[in-house]
Amino acid sequence: MNAVQVALSGALIGGLYALMAAGLSVTWGVLRVINLAHFGLILAGAYLTYQLVTAWRVDPILTVVVTAPVLFVVGAALQWAYDRLSIVEFNSLLVSFGLLIIAIQVATNVWTADFRQLPVEDNPYATSALHLGRLALPTNRMLAFGFALLLLGGGHLVLRNTFLGRGMRAFAQDRMVAAAFGIDHRRLGLLLGGAAGASAAVAGMVFTLANSITPATAYEWFGTVFAVVILGGLGNLLGTLLAGVSVGVLSGLVSLIWSPATEPIALFLAIILALVLRPQGVFTRRSVA
Repeated sequence: MNAVQVALSGALIGGLYALMAAGLSVTWGVLRVINLAHFGLILAGAYLTYQLVTAWRVDPILTVVVTAPVLFVVGAALQWAYDRLSIVEFNSLLVSFGLLIIAIQVATNVWTADFRQLPVEDNPYATSALHLGRLALPTNRMLAFGFALLLLGGGHLVLRNTFLGRGMRAFAQDRMVAAAFGIDHRRLGLLLGGAAGASAAVAGMVFTLANSITPATAYEWFGTVFAVVILGGLGNLLGTLLAGVSVGVLSGLVSLIWSPATEPIALFLAIILALVLRPQGVFTRRSVA
């Protein structure tokens, strides 16, 4: 029963991993931008959620009404800057890492390096759970999984079944041909960058429901999020969701069977195997980007 509980909890928290990875996966796969500043946007979403809840005493979930539009604008502005400055894929890794460092320093200056956590009286999702017999499903993890299903599932449908989504996929596969057919890659890039920023706002909000935050928390997300991005396949939102769930289950079971210290080893072994055996992504049949 312990293994079932751990696997189920891991699958639910995998929704959070997928939310964190979605924006990075799409901008990397479609726009050819390795946007490490995305971690800074998630951090900003988490801190803005904390600030709004502590200042206005609102429900944490309602904060996305403010944070999602704000980070949509920030994400679009970042993509505009990348495009206007003609920053190529490798250079984007260096530039965006610098932007991440700046974001972390700004968070340190504003909120200090102390741990911040939503007050218990303002966060009804911190300790509540749904009980199914001997199984307990934490509310915050169910919310993470629910938001992941909604956003990534909806995003997948948009990319597959709409003119806008087909334009984005065509641009990802061949920019010159897509431009020749009248696809405005700059406008698509702004929209996609903004959507990635909005997803970061949701991920930051969900993270604060169950975790304390410090500016350095952004560094702790690197290994898990990159594992989800690589296993899911670049630009593949459905694959990202499945990869997030798989990583959550794997992490939980490895921690239970061996120890939490072996969890990073298992994750990076999974990444290595994926790169060797399925470089296009474990959960995609062909390269999306």
